[in-house]
Amino acid sequence: MPDLEGRNALVTGGAGDIGAAMAAELTRRGAHVTLLDVKSPDEAQEWITTASAYGEVGYVRADVRDRPALDAALEHIGRLDIAIANAGIVESAPFLEITAEQWQRHLDINLTGTFHTAQAAARRMVAQGGGGRIVLTGSWVGTVPWPEIAAYSASKAGVAMLARSMAKELAPHGILVNALAPGIVAAGLAKWQFENEPAYAARASTAIPLGAPQTAQQVAKAAAFLCSPDSDYITGTTLLADGGCSLFNQG
Repeated sequence: MPDLEGRNALVTGGAGDIGAAMAAELTRRGAHVTLLDVKSPDEAQEWITTASAYGEVGYVRADVRDRPALDAALEHIGRLDIAIANAGIVESAPFLEITAEQWQRHLDINLTGTFHTAQAAARRMVAQGGGGRIVLTGSWVGTVPWPEIAAYSASKAGVAMLARSMAKELAPHGILVNALAPGIVAAGLAKWQFENEPAYAARASTAIPLGAPQTAQQVAKAAAFLCSPDSDYITGTTLLADGGCSLFNQG
């Protein structure tokens, strides 16, 4: 029997490589998954197809910065057992060149958007009678500096503390909250940089002890573990699934 049979799950940032892979893995394990993303259904079709590899998934268009829209999306979903707050952005810029707008955008989407998703999900879980899993997508660079993404790193450091704070307060309701910190993933901006920026590719290749970038599917399996019965005594932690990137020595 699939270990997530009968569970209803939400994955934000679903119209992206990691979000779609998470949805596919949860579906493979028996969950019914709804993707949420700011993209239109037509724009998101590629990722909806990926997410549907093991069964049909739902799709709701909403911006995690828009709390009323997010609350309405949860009403559309109905019962909620699992929520993965995965929506995020990263824009590279040297620290001295980060604009106020770039800084604010990272905080609005990566941190405040995660808060909106997590709080809305937790309120629904409590109203249902308690119990549930909430996973926040953090990053290994939430604790290890990496050049030219200071705004991103700061926002992900906040995500880790948000998970710990939530876990402490929500434990009496039977809601487990954890963060997942992937490494350098061969998806999104990092994939583009690997393919188009030789300096980045050279630097990143020396930072991965396991020798290759992480796949979106590897991230998805770690997330699914935190949603599964196998992690039923884990809360308030950050699962560092980074291939050893946090062990690297910039010097």
